[in-house]
Amino acid sequence: MATTPAARRGTAVPLNRVRGAINGFASRSPSRFAILVFTLLILIFTLLFSLPIASVKQTVTPLADALFTAVSVICVTGLSTVDMATHWSVFGHLLVYLGVQIGAVGVLTMASILGLVISRRLGLRAKLMAASDSNPLRIHAGPVAEGQAVRLGEVGKLLTTVALSMVVIEGLVALLLLPRMLIAGMSFGSALWESLYYSAMAFTNTGFAPNAEGLTPFKEDFWFLGALMIGVFLGAIGFPVILAIASNLRKKRRRWSIHVKLTLLTSVILLVAGAVIYIVLEFDNPKTFGNLDAGHTVFQSFFLSTMARSGGFSTIDISDLHGSSLLVTDMLMFIGGGSASTAGGIKVTTLAVLFLAAFAEARGVETMDAFRRRIPIDVLRLSVAVALWGATIVAVSTITLTQMTKAPLDHVLFDVISAFATCGLSTGLTASLPDPGVYVMAATMFCGRVGTVTLAAALAQSQRKQLYQNPEERPLVG
Repeated sequence: MATTPAARRGTAVPLNRVRGAINGFASRSPSRFAILVFTLLILIFTLLFSLPIASVKQTVTPLADALFTAVSVICVTGLSTVDMATHWSVFGHLLVYLGVQIGAVGVLTMASILGLVISRRLGLRAKLMAASDSNPLRIHAGPVAEGQAVRLGEVGKLLTTVALSMVVIEGLVALLLLPRMLIAGMSFGSALWESLYYSAMAFTNTGFAPNAEGLTPFKEDFWFLGALMIGVFLGAIGFPVILAIASNLRKKRRRWSIHVKLTLLTSVILLVAGAVIYIVLEFDNPKTFGNLDAGHTVFQSFFLSTMARSGGFSTIDISDLHGSSLLVTDMLMFIGGGSASTAGGIKVTTLAVLFLAAFAEARGVETMDAFRRRIPIDVLRLSVAVALWGATIVAVSTITLTQMTKAPLDHVLFDVISAFATCGLSTGLTASLPDPGVYVMAATMFCGRVGTVTLAAALAQSQRKQLYQNPEERPLVG
């Protein structure tokens, strides 16, 4: 029986109303809509992880463990309260693989893609949401500096780059890993699955391992670990940087934006500085690098420095590090990777802007300059807000968990920063947390991934005009 036009119109009316309601909510508050999308994804994956089919034992996974795993997967963190390799079934591992791919896209970009599917086109509001994922200034009302990480006209290219970069980079990393696994004696099917799994966990900066031994069979394999480092680094520099690199490769004259320059320069400096510090602090530690020769010590230090920025993989027991090394790792994790990347933290450009402001103040000049470009003051204000809110979240979570567990402060602080920065390294504390502590860590991961700026913008009014200014008076500082 053929469907009449009237019947089709009757069916389309409720769908149009739903689409209109969603578009209206997204238009009024893009950041709140994005957070709602992420929350719904977490709830859906919590339900799926709790199903008996998701576990090896075919039993219901407790709510705390299912929720924590869902948050860790969607927020591409890498922390876990269960043994990820042995607890989950094939269906559970497929959920993990799919979840990290969704989470890696980013909260605002993901909401934009959903808006595109719903409205069947990418409108101005959706473009604003996607652009704000690469530049948080887009969230704020008022003028935005022209030196965008991604301009509104390039958002379509950004979304295309997100999809293509994930497929291409993960595919290349998997091709690098596959031969090493075959040489290790694995069957082709197992080697293919684990190479794809490891490549996804590397590019998304998650750090889960599909096998119970983790990286132990490959802890001295420079090729295998080097491939993981490449995937983690490319995922951490950010999609706007990948877009800029891809665009400039097709041009004879290459011009890099200040965002690309700051991201790459600061990332390389932190990578090298972190490795050098680890060499100095851990060369005499028999539990970590003390029994290695010079070449292996240098390589393992670079590997740890790369993973501390958000990668989450480790060839050593993190709890065996010296206290000084734990503190250095705290700092690297808190900084994280590039904006609009799969990495977490306050982002390297935030650190760069803060240092440029301090340097300008020391020189006694009013403007912040870098690469012959002036950085406006509103970028500094946003950087200060991101760093301050991040430190506040870490402090509140650390105090709460220290009171709950009575565990050593350095271990609690380490795992909290790892959760906030969606890094995934752990001293072992997370796996032993009571259920209330699990919920605190899950909330910390959520705040870290959604982003302090997005969260603050969602809680505040989207626009607020100040009709007057108070008299100016300078307090004493310092």
